[in-house]
Amino acid sequence: MAVVLISVFCPDRSGLIADISTRLFEIGADLGDSSFSMLGAGAEFTSVCTIPNDLAPSEIEADLRALPGLANAQVSVRPFDLDAAHGPSGRITHRVVVSGGDRPGLVARLSEVFGQFHANIVRMDAQRIPEQGLYVTRFAVSIPDRAEACLNHVANTAGGLNLSVHVEEAR
Repeated sequence: MAVVLISVFCPDRSGLIADISTRLFEIGADLGDSSFSMLGAGAEFTSVCTIPNDLAPSEIEADLRALPGLANAQVSVRPFDLDAAHGPSGRITHRVVVSGGDRPGLVARLSEVFGQFHANIVRMDAQRIPEQGLYVTRFAVSIPDRAEACLNHVANTAGGLNLSVHVEEAR
């Protein structure tokens, strides 16, 4: 078995994940870590997959491009040369949601705080919600130690920007 990184970027539409994941299943790919997000009117699907040795990345690209709606998509399939398994820094210990008005540099400042405490941001999602005047940033983080101090610093930083913070400990 080989491990590849599959990336698809295209206009968003209903049924997109089902179409991509079904086709990958049909050709023998086994999805590992995967993510999907809308980016404006676009959509991005990314997955680390295990594939049969006799299946070339170029064949997967061609199969995906043959799907309805993906003819003009940006599709990339390439070898994944890193370890497909998470190390300890990939174990999510906390989920942090920061919300309020949009602030220039918000993601940079909060990322710096996590970095000061050697916390690893496992996933991050930021979204503007114009009809509510909100900017919501969600972090899934691995905080190896001093979690309370790290989270207090995050709350203080966000509070200084007049933003609210909600923290959940991961289970």
